[in-house]
Amino acid sequence: HANGASMFFIVVYLHIFRGLYYASYSSPREFVWCLGVVIFLLMIVTAFIGYVLPWGQMSFWGATVITSLASAIPVVGDTIVTWLWGGFSVDNATLNRFFSLHYLLPFILVGASLLHLAAL
Repeated sequence: HANGASMFFIVVYLHIFRGLYYASYSSPREFVWCLGVVIFLLMIVTAFIGYVLPWGQMSFWGATVITSLASAIPVVGDTIVTWLWGGFSVDNATLNRFFSLHYLLPFILVGASLLHLAAL
């Protein structure tokens, strides 16, 4: 599963570099490019959540550090972190949330990818 994700990212990076080479970000395809950026960000989130799911020491502390970065957002940061964690620390609730998101985000990615293709 992890190896397939790595190969998929390689293909996506090639696609991004091709888009940069041919200036696909310029008119009239700005919307297509922006959708591609959204898809890429969703892929990164999905991959990170998948990295956390084995629940070893590296994934536990990775989840702790990366989700804690949201606390740097003024006013709402601590609320976002508490919502992501499902409590006051990375715990079983966090794992359940991440598992659900890891399952659901690919469906959102498929929809965004279809929109990306339709916008061509």
